Amino acid sequence: MGTTANIIDFESRYAADFKQLNLEWLELHFRVEPVDEKVLSRPEDILRDGGAIWLAQDRGVIVGCCALIAKGDRTYELSKMAVTAGAQGKGLGRRLLEATVKGFADIGGRQLFLETNTALKAAIALYESAGFEHQKRPHPSPYERANVYMVYTGEGRFKT
Repeated sequence: MGTTANIIDFESRYAADFKQLNLEWLELHFRVEPVDEKVLSRPEDILRDGGAIWLAQDRGVIVGCCALIAKGDRTYELSKMAVTAGAQGKGLGRRLLEATVKGFADIGGRQLFLETNTALKAAIALYESAGFEHQKRPHPSPYERANVYMVYTGEGRFKT
């Protein structure tokens, strides 16, 4: 079942929506860590530092988001991906992921990685289907909850 949602670029007027979407899943599955609070309280820093944020908007309501956070040397973290519970199962996660991978390619990114947790099975399956592969973590994680590290290796390889 699809949705009429549009994927749009972040604007500062959506900062509270971006934060609330992420608090919703973090509080449901884990806890809000200091690194989350910092990023969610100042999403404009993501943009200022060379990253991007995309939002899923359905009938004027923001129902999903995903960020591309610059880490230096053309390396980016796919982060803060969330779809509100009532909008899940409609393909929005895939559409947000596609927009983020396309944005990464458009800015000439060299490496795209993400960190997640084994408890988020549906998210991991989505990432795998899109061309992300499990790899050994090359650095300590800033997230206590992260026990999975994945790197994008499948340019445009979204499976249906």
